[in-house]
Amino acid sequence: MLVVTDMDKSVDFYKKVFGLRVVMDFGANKTLTGGLALQTVETYREFIGTSEIAFGGNNFEIYFEEDDFDGFTSKLEDYDVEYVHPVKEHSWGQRVVRFYDPDKHIIEVGENMKTVCKRFLDSGMTSEQVAERMDVPLKFVDSCKGL
Repeated sequence: MLVVTDMDKSVDFYKKVFGLRVVMDFGANKTLTGGLALQTVETYREFIGTSEIAFGGNNFEIYFEEDDFDGFTSKLEDYDVEYVHPVKEHSWGQRVVRFYDPDKHIIEVGENMKTVCKRFLDSGMTSEQVAERMDVPLKFVDSCKGL
């Protein structure tokens, strides 16, 4: 659950950027497809009994994976998002991007790991080379063949 300062703005953001939609609407709390819940800051203050709620702490993130990572990052350029960092590739080959939602919650979107595996296989790497590069079992690499 994410605490939000403007429910409509947050719902609109997750709808536009990720295609999520509201599946349960309780007014001050909305559940979106995929299980992401949003709670208004006012009601959350009541729940926990304090007015001290901080945004933008950079101490956690929510994570999504994309099969079409290039398509997603291209689409992301259409929105006014503040990036934590641009697209980067981790040592195991997965490309990721991190950015903030309207309340400064960090969102990480990573390339689906099976897609990473397939990308390496398609580049001509052997199964053993892919397993070593990604630090995954050979069985995982073999399961990515034919995708």
